[in-house]
Amino acid sequence: MNHLNPATLRRLQRVPQVNSVWEGDRRPLGGMARELDPDALGSDGSGDCIIWVDGSEGMVRAMDIVSSEMGPEAVVRTLLRAIENPHSPAHPSRPQKIVVRDREIHFFLRGMLQNLDIDIDYVRELPLIEELFRSLEQGGPSRPPKLPPKYAQRLQQAAYDIWHLAPWEFLADRHILSIQLDRWDIGTLYVSVMGMLGREYGILLYRSLDSLKRFRSTAISEQSLERLEKAFLSQDCWFVNFETDNDDFDDEEDDLADLPLEEIYPLFGSVHPYEGMRPFLDEEEAIAVYVALEALASFIQSKRDSLARWSEEGELDAPLPALSKRCRISLPPESEVSETLSIPVATLPELAREFEEMEERAPMDAWEEDSSELEIPIRDDLIPDDALVYLDILPWNRIREMRADPKTHYPVIEADESGEGLPVAIIQISRPKVKDAIAQITANGGVKTISYNPGEDPFTETTYDLGLLQTSDGNLYLFKEFMTDDPNYQKARQKWERNLKKTKGYCGLILAMGAKGSSRGRPRPKDMLALFEARVISSEELGMETLQLIPQFSLELDF
Repeated sequence: MNHLNPATLRRLQRVPQVNSVWEGDRRPLGGMARELDPDALGSDGSGDCIIWVDGSEGMVRAMDIVSSEMGPEAVVRTLLRAIENPHSPAHPSRPQKIVVRDREIHFFLRGMLQNLDIDIDYVRELPLIEELFRSLEQGGPSRPPKLPPKYAQRLQQAAYDIWHLAPWEFLADRHILSIQLDRWDIGTLYVSVMGMLGREYGILLYRSLDSLKRFRSTAISEQSLERLEKAFLSQDCWFVNFETDNDDFDDEEDDLADLPLEEIYPLFGSVHPYEGMRPFLDEEEAIAVYVALEALASFIQSKRDSLARWSEEGELDAPLPALSKRCRISLPPESEVSETLSIPVATLPELAREFEEMEERAPMDAWEEDSSELEIPIRDDLIPDDALVYLDILPWNRIREMRADPKTHYPVIEADESGEGLPVAIIQISRPKVKDAIAQITANGGVKTISYNPGEDPFTETTYDLGLLQTSDGNLYLFKEFMTDDPNYQKARQKWERNLKKTKGYCGLILAMGAKGSSRGRPRPKDMLALFEARVISSEELGMETLQLIPQFSLELDF
């Protein structure tokens, strides 16, 4: 027979018992299921409501929405919560008696609640619960629509216009724009564009500059997930995020921009310190967000060439240019007022500089501080473990094409064209991770040198070559451990070294996407997102000796 484990039983026995009778029931949601989150329901969209009511006090102690596929254990879970953690203002307590109207629940509870001194009876009707369900079905509030119906189509089209303009191609999230509304109780909105790294695409419309500054400061410096979540919920902004329901889409590996437009949809909502996050807009909010998106689209269209040129030439390190425009936006015909608004939109170079300085002052991770005793600490946070890394010779015509494209070429030096091509190390990873790596390398000044340092595992007597890249600011990154007894590596390395002599010691590092697709091991030109050219140096020039793999042991002592 089912029963509670002894520890749980002892804990419940310590809860004070009161002279009260509770009603408990489980029943189908019926029409109310339409108003609930589908994730809480069963595979067929059906669900049950479990409720425990204190009949003596006339209050709900606990209520859960569960899938109809769940067994009677769910009733017990809700009951235990009603006993130990009831809804406010009720206090923890055990009832003297429980009444239910379902025979199966009756017998199940009798077995589960033995030794708790609770009488469990079967009755035909539960008047308090009946009245509660009747009021929920007849007068309960319905879930508001995600967008006001009369503005829904225009808002969605405005969001798709932003998607087509793709401002994240040249604006990072720290490059803030201002949109001056001065109506609907809103002064100026501060716009942050998300998506440059190919992860989350969207627009944040901050209603408060203080909120924006506080959140960025916390996000840069805070490592605690709890505090980050608290900071997130303390924002004061509207958001437009782009999402997909494609079951095959992997948030970590895939890029939303690679999906067809019909598989992408905008999600609107608000975050506020007192409201938390809600995925819908009311009518007044909808019109303000619509005007802001239209003004943003007008500004991007007008200044796109200037912003793109700045992004390509300055590698995002040059100051954000000061650009402004008055955008004429007509209110939609569905609104109560027919009016054309003049909305000023501008970049905020000083704020962008302030955020950049904030990032530069951010503390190092703990592991970096611990490794500071090393003369040149080796970091392994640039290239993920599942990356495909190999050596190759890339023909000069392909190198010339990449050099001619400022989006893929990051010049520190350029090798002389000699021999059949440029020796390159090609790293294939997912597109978001490629963008992460490019951003990290460029932030450190680009690739300065490439080297191969000997390493060994003294326990297995395995030797390998460590592929290391050094950035201009002195950081040293591991990009691959090549096994020295691998014949394919030896063959590629020998060919690589021969061509390296012809280029006078210069090589290339190529970051490409497609590690898991059909182009794995054979990246197409469009897959190659970055070319860094660098000088190859010996381990002696780098100041390194043979490195040993030292395993870390964790001991658990049992006294």
